[in-house]
Amino acid sequence: MKKVALVTGSTRGIGRAIAISLLKSGYFVFFSARTPEAEKDDVLREAREISPDCDYIKCDVSSASDREETISRIMESRNRLDVLVNNAGVAPLVRQDILETTAESFDRVLGINLKGAFFMCQEGARAMLKSVAEHEGVAPKIINISSISAYVSSPNRPEYCISKAGVSMVTALFADRLSETPIRVFEIRPGIIETDMTSVVKEKYDRLIAEGLTPIKRFGQPQDVADMVLAVCSGLLDFTVGQVLNADGGFHLRKL
Repeated sequence: MKKVALVTGSTRGIGRAIAISLLKSGYFVFFSARTPEAEKDDVLREAREISPDCDYIKCDVSSASDREETISRIMESRNRLDVLVNNAGVAPLVRQDILETTAESFDRVLGINLKGAFFMCQEGARAMLKSVAEHEGVAPKIINISSISAYVSSPNRPEYCISKAGVSMVTALFADRLSETPIRVFEIRPGIIETDMTSVVKEKYDRLIAEGLTPIKRFGQPQDVADMVLAVCSGLLDFTVGQVLNADGGFHLRKL
């Protein structure tokens, strides 16, 4: 029976690259996003040219009913969950100084980025424990996609930074709790990745990268993050829990 993966926020950018890479690696992949099912055709058209073993589930991770229904549909149709990639995330609609941040923006960003990730981990872990009990040799993975914003201050988008710092603790907590099981939990921390989210500041980052902001002098690509997901899913990193993998071109290095 094929291993099963769910990737949230997988209709574009990093999530799409992750889902496609898992599909190419032989997984049955559930693509998922807030995109209505009627608009999912472009995503599945490309995916099914690679393999028919994929489907789409509309899911707003900030919604409890959507989270529960998504995992329920996967277990009803495939009866296992081997990989959960919590990638769904948003930036503030408007960047505002921390002295002007609104409660509405804070609630929106944390509701999706942090609360959504926490409770998807919870729902996913419960399904994975069932998979472990019913299928021999199953070793599931939960992979949370955070950001260098988990530790880098950006006072003009504080709600985003706080949400990603929270995702790091979510990873640690679930990694600890599940360490006595075959389930392993990881965090992948992208840096400056060429996506829709960074397109508005591309010239700025091109200049900073050229000036040495990152030891590896290029924009990251969604595939760079996807490749780290594949490394985790290989099982070669299973003698660790809560590990952070930096997909950041070396940005995390401190140097003089």
